[in-house]
Amino acid sequence: MSLKKYIPNAITSMNALSGTIGVVFALQGHPDYAFICMLAASVFDFCDGLAARLLNAYSPMGKELDSLADMVSFGVLPSVILIGTMQLKGADSWTEVIPVFLAVMSALRLAKFNVDDRQTSDFIGVATPTAAIICGSLCYFSLHNDALDALVGSPWFLPAVAVVLGLLLVSEIPMFGMKVAKGHRLLDAKRIVFLCAIVLILACTAFFRLNWSLAVLGVFVFYILENLVIRVIPGPRP
Repeated sequence: MSLKKYIPNAITSMNALSGTIGVVFALQGHPDYAFICMLAASVFDFCDGLAARLLNAYSPMGKELDSLADMVSFGVLPSVILIGTMQLKGADSWTEVIPVFLAVMSALRLAKFNVDDRQTSDFIGVATPTAAIICGSLCYFSLHNDALDALVGSPWFLPAVAVVLGLLLVSEIPMFGMKVAKGHRLLDAKRIVFLCAIVLILACTAFFRLNWSLAVLGVFVFYILENLVIRVIPGPRP
């Protein structure tokens, strides 16, 4: 019996494990450690699909397992990180429950993705890892730098972030992916702009000696903004 068909599911299970450990860290008052677990989960999330393609080891179980793992790592975990950061920053308010909205929208997003055959190389709506990493990097930066204390210490800022990202998850806004479909060009204008932005953000972060999490935040926020700009400017839709 070939073991290669089990490799992608094993990698996906590591995604779920990383997300679960992250939830534990967040509940214990360490949302910064939880973000590191989220990044590990995102690496496993990328690698399981890559392994499935390379090994031709697709399976219906793998698809369902991937969604369940993503729900933990990119649905529940960012919500708990937001709540934990609010508590650490002293933003004690009933608004602490609002970030749960992000977890609910993540579940809807993942269910929609599984039944939507339009989303092959590109996405409709923001992908759950993107929204989750924005939340995690924002909280990590705020915990290691006091520049955002006024915002993050507010009882409304992080809940508003959760609501906006949650709505973007289930929106009908086209979002380009970095996995290019067969027959499409490897690089087009929007992807070239995005790659140039990554280089510029990394260079600025290094030059000004800023916390690395700010670069992560900047890259993913730019990605969403670029897609929104593409949406409103004249021209053919993807």
